[in-house]
Amino acid sequence: MDVVKASEPQPSAEAQLRAAAPHTLVATARRLLAERVDAQEVTLLLADYGLDVLQPVTHLPHTGPPVSAQEGPAGSAFLTQKPVLEVLHDPVGNLAHLPITVRGDRLGVLSVQLPAGAVDPHTVLQLGDFATALGHEVTTAGRDTDLYLQARRTRRLTLAAEMQWQLLPGRGCAREEYVIGAHLEPAYSIGGDTFDWSTGADHLFLTITDGMGQGIDASLLASLTTGALRNARRAGIGLADQACLADQAVYAQYGGKAYTSTLLLRFELATGLVQAVDAGSPQLFRQRGGRTERVELEAQLPLGMFEETLYAEQTFRVEPGDRLIAVSSGVHGTRSATGDLFGERVLRQVLGATRSTAPHETARAVVAGLIEHFGSKELLSDAAVVCLDWNGRQG
Repeated sequence: MDVVKASEPQPSAEAQLRAAAPHTLVATARRLLAERVDAQEVTLLLADYGLDVLQPVTHLPHTGPPVSAQEGPAGSAFLTQKPVLEVLHDPVGNLAHLPITVRGDRLGVLSVQLPAGAVDPHTVLQLGDFATALGHEVTTAGRDTDLYLQARRTRRLTLAAEMQWQLLPGRGCAREEYVIGAHLEPAYSIGGDTFDWSTGADHLFLTITDGMGQGIDASLLASLTTGALRNARRAGIGLADQACLADQAVYAQYGGKAYTSTLLLRFELATGLVQAVDAGSPQLFRQRGGRTERVELEAQLPLGMFEETLYAEQTFRVEPGDRLIAVSSGVHGTRSATGDLFGERVLRQVLGATRSTAPHETARAVVAGLIEHFGSKELLSDAAVVCLDWNGRQG
């Protein structure tokens, strides 16, 4: 009697992406989409550090000619975070551009060339899910290969910038209660400015740090401060004590000769209550309704300026629909070539004009306004912007 073996089920696309070697994700994506939707070409485009262009990932020299991250079909998909279909005439068909976003962090766009008549809503939905799965694998693969980091670069980073980018949790984060978008400039030579966040079941911690100095020295100082804050946070202690322990770590290393200005925030996700420690120069603004106002906090000493400084927490509350914008001194303290301060007035104008845009674009627009005011992308001081939209917890 013959025994008929049941055919084994085909592994899912997600499973095959997970099984692929880190540097072969694009080749695996091409093969899978050719099999499943008759894709004729597949291109992975990653946003560069300055969010100016989308760079194709190839084998050598790791990227091809870039396309705009602000204009054109691919740029539109990246900006709007919605699929964009481009009609092709030679060859006849369609080019589907799918945004790639991982937990609110916008990585880039997946462009898939399909034959004429092969595009329908179900296929676009499938491609969107595939793009998200690919984004997760690209993020994970970054631990084991430099390919995707190299593909993001339009030029070489300074060593200080390399160190700073490795500190960051990402450039965005999203969940039910909030959406965060952040931006840093000058992207390829940043030194001391950085930001960090961590979310849990009931709380969100958010910090923005303005390190003293420039270059490697500033980057080392920011790294020590970020590490000390994370260590204290992960020990489960209160916000003021986190600031105290980080203050001690920085003072122990530098003896007051170098210090960091840091804004620490802790959000209660269920209530919108915010605890804050203002240790220095970052400024915080809130947009509620049609108004933009400075959140006035008690200015306390920067971390590491003096030995064993004690810090006190303050509280305020955010409501659904509120937007918070935190900026480093490289934003509010920058002057133009004629000596005009960028200042609160100009910042309010930019924030008012971008109220309806996503947090990522607002953060980028603030830096773009700063660059226009300064007259050059080569800013003299680092500029960090973090924008948070508060939705609150439903029910």
